Amino acid sequence: MTITTSQLFFLVFTAILFSSAHFSAQSSNEDEEDVKKSHFPDSFLFGTSTSSYQVEGAYLEDGKGASNWDVFCHVPGNIMNNENGDVADDHYHRYLEDLKIVQSLGVNAYRFSISWARILPRGRFGEINPRGIKFYNEIIDNLLLRGIQPFVTIHHHDIPQELEVRYGGWLNPLIQKDFVYFAEICFEKFGDRVKYWATINEPGLFVNRAYIWGTYPPGHCSKPFGNCSSGNSDIEPLIAMHHMLLSHSMAVHLFRKQYQMKHGGIIGIIVNALMYEPLTDEELDRQAVNRALAFNLHWILEPLVFGDYPPEMRHILGSELPRFSPRERKLIEGSLDFIGINHYSTLYAKDCTHSACTDGEDRPIQGFVNTTGYRDGVAIGGLTGLPRFFVVPEGMEKIIDYVKKRYNNKPMFVTENGFTPPEQQSEQVQDLLEDIDRIKFHEAYLAALARAIRNGADVRGYFIWSLMDNFEWVHGYKKRFGLYYVDRQTLNRTPKLSARWFTSFLTNNSHSNKDEFWRDSFRNKDMLKRSGDKKADI
Repeated sequence: MTITTSQLFFLVFTAILFSSAHFSAQSSNEDEEDVKKSHFPDSFLFGTSTSSYQVEGAYLEDGKGASNWDVFCHVPGNIMNNENGDVADDHYHRYLEDLKIVQSLGVNAYRFSISWARILPRGRFGEINPRGIKFYNEIIDNLLLRGIQPFVTIHHHDIPQELEVRYGGWLNPLIQKDFVYFAEICFEKFGDRVKYWATINEPGLFVNRAYIWGTYPPGHCSKPFGNCSSGNSDIEPLIAMHHMLLSHSMAVHLFRKQYQMKHGGIIGIIVNALMYEPLTDEELDRQAVNRALAFNLHWILEPLVFGDYPPEMRHILGSELPRFSPRERKLIEGSLDFIGINHYSTLYAKDCTHSACTDGEDRPIQGFVNTTGYRDGVAIGGLTGLPRFFVVPEGMEKIIDYVKKRYNNKPMFVTENGFTPPEQQSEQVQDLLEDIDRIKFHEAYLAALARAIRNGADVRGYFIWSLMDNFEWVHGYKKRFGLYYVDRQTLNRTPKLSARWFTSFLTNNSHSNKDEFWRDSFRNKDMLKRSGDKKADI
């Protein structure tokens, strides 16, 4: 049976409509509004994100030292399928190819992180690695040549293993001196060209995974959270966070005193910003929402804006929560030029002070809150490839509005937002390339973000996580957030449909990116098939 071009288009377009209906079944009608680039300010940054350990590879090459993640990943059982970042996406050798890909998307910014162990293999106990400096200089220079602003994260989970061995990493105040030394090298070597700096990526998520659950290095935990060989889940995360916040504030102080006036630029921190809804209409669950936000978002931002930890945490944790000295409080208060928002999902919050909870959620360190994506067996939003990530576009508008109101409309950047699809039993590469659900996800979340901006939020950028499929920490390579598919055998990069959608969104202000995009996509696909191009099915 022969299928004509028009029949093929009709079948594919019908599949798209079905997928869209399934995807947005639990979203409000306003989330389906058309969104255009013109809905955002002219100076708005649109980009993609990566991090050093997740893409670079070359883990002991050209003078790089071992990082905490290098060591952690080499312990059998720590990572799904015992995978690691030794090669990752081989970005270290393929960075020129990857920067061309970045440029081809039409973005005006690219967020990446600097490997601490590539610059300082042994922290301040060794020499600066000139080949590491050269690598990041080339990335920065090539981005600028392409008209793309580098948005640099100084620390994205990976530290030199030397610091962990010598004094216990983030559990020791000595790391503050190491972090500031590393930050100063970054400011000195790259600050004449980098205008956007983030000190630390998601400190809340990191201390939660590293010191409560033990699933990130150094793998510390205690019962009932896990059965690690060492750790205290009730105390260690509070100590580690305290040192991270002080490290941030000291680096910001240095930047403002010695580099900001000289080179310009702004500096901030990046938080993992989930939104929460009460599980029921009961007052106890509404209070649980407040505690969930306090123990995840306020924990980081309250000291950096107002100079102290949130009262909700102080009330519950008492003397276990560290205190800032008068000198430290003066240093830390106001130590933000912007807030980086990594937003992926919304969860329900349930009170655990008067209800039975399990898995440590009935303990002070968790704020006596249970968080879940289900109410009466029904998911809060569309499913993704991660069990606690749900598609709830209105959560983007709500979290942005919440941060705007609580923190005096401090400038914000959405530094990560992304989608990984649910795994299929007989998954084919073609299914991964025709990622319609990822497109629908970003359209809905961008529409929600545009509404927040119209309502007065000072949001200045949106970065898709991620540029390409990469090493997703404990999940290895099974979770694919990328706009580009990476073949694990050849490491070849192939654009997904979402990459073409993003380019269309960034280059076409005249239409909504819906009908015309789909029409153009499948017209091009049909032309390729008729020309015999082997990539027609991509």
